[in-house]
This record gives sequence, C-alpha cells and structure tokens, in this order.
Amino acid sequence: MNFKLKIWRQEDPKSKGKFATYEARNISPDTSFLEMLDMVNDELTERGEAPIAFDSDCREGICGTCALTINGQAHGPKHPAAACQLYMRSFDDGKTITVEPFRAKPFPLVRDLVIDRSALDRIVQAGGFIAARAGSAPEANSIPVPKHNADLAMEAAACIGCGACAAACPNASAMLFTAAKVSHLAFLPQGAPERTSRVTKMVRQMDAEGFGNCTNTYECEAVCPAEISASFIAKLNREYARAILQRSVGE
Repeated sequence: MNFKLKIWRQEDPKSKGKFATYEARNISPDTSFLEMLDMVNDELTERGEAPIAFDSDCREGICGTCALTINGQAHGPKHPAAACQLYMRSFDDGKTITVEPFRAKPFPLVRDLVIDRSALDRIVQAGGFIAARAGSAPEANSIPVPKHNADLAMEAAACIGCGACAAACPNASAMLFTAAKVSHLAFLPQGAPERTSRVTKMVRQMDAEGFGNCTNTYECEAVCPAEISASFIAKLNREYARAILQRSVGE
C-alpha cells in the first residue's frame, strides 16, 4: 500500500508550523500507524532530514501517549482504539492522510506531533487519590461493595488519560476525563472520606487549566479508546452539586 502523508511540522512552540508532505510506500496492510511513521522516519534519517517527532510508549492502547489527530479525528477513524492500535488496512490504498497533534489550548505543542498533556496530571494531583494510609491489602470480602457500584468503578477506572476527549470536544472540555477520575473513587467506600474535597479540588483545577465546559456534543464518548460513557459526566455534576450543598450548610 502507498500513501501520501500531510504531517504537521513545527520546530518548537514559538516557531511557525506548517504541513509537510511525505510518501509512505510499500506499506503492509498489517502495519500499525505508528510503525508506518517509524518507517517514514527511517527514510528521513537516511536522507539527513529531521525525523517526525511523535509520542509513543506501550503501543498496546494502554498508556494513552499516542496523541494524534488523524484525518480530523482524535486517534483516527477506528473506534474504540488508540492511534497505536490503528492499522493501515483502515485506509484505502493511495489515499492522503493528514496527521496533526491534539488541538486544545491546555495541551501546548512541544514539537511536531508532540504535546504537553501535564494539565491532566495536575487535575489528578489536585484530588484524584486516597490520602489515608491503606496498610497491607485487606481480605477481598472484608468491605462489601455492591456489584453495580464495583462495575461502574471499574468502567471509570479504565480511562487511560490520553486526552482525546478534550481534543475532540469543540469546547476542549476535560469533563469526561475528570468525571472518570472522580467517579471511580466515588463509587467505592474507600473514596468516601475525601469525596467532597476531591470533586471540588479537581473541578477547580480543571477550570484553572483552561478546559472548556461540556455542552453535550458527545464527541468525547465517540473517540474514547476505553469507551468511557458520557453518563459519568452526569455523575460528576451530581458529586459537585452535592459537595457545594454540603459546604453551603456547613457540613
């Protein structure tokens, strides 16, 4: 298979970026998208040109590092999947493929396709944890958890923090990410002691990072590699309203 690639190139945040055109030739249909970029970079290096900078780590759809916008879609046309799980058989032979970094103000560009997603880390650092000392692992059945709650907590915890939800949202909202990080602890008894402070701190940090508000376009849910449901945003809103109410009555 052969492809024409239009890839965003930008030396650094202060430089002016532009699309550069490259050819990807004799690509196997079973080649992953990132492997295809590796092959293009090998050719660029052999010609003495600077390789295309892009992020990757696990290449198994677990780490969320491969933050690429492919043909206008976060992580590309195959859903649910991260960019590293996208294979070239998903594209027609001879097609032009446009590759950009995630476009969201809280994700400043570092170089080419590399962005800084540390804003998501700071949201988690604001309250997405349990501060109490847990000690050794307790016996599995010592704290009863309703199956429905356990299932929802596991679903929310599947979020890999890739940022595709914010990149796809027209408002650059991180509500789905924040909702998942708040919900997976709110559904469990271990998260109850810090339930109120957790949601207020994380929402406050989300706003401080410059993420927009949710207007229910559901683009976040459509591109999420972990298939996190937008219903968790309603859970986040309920948790936040509950926290504000408790604060107002002095509890």
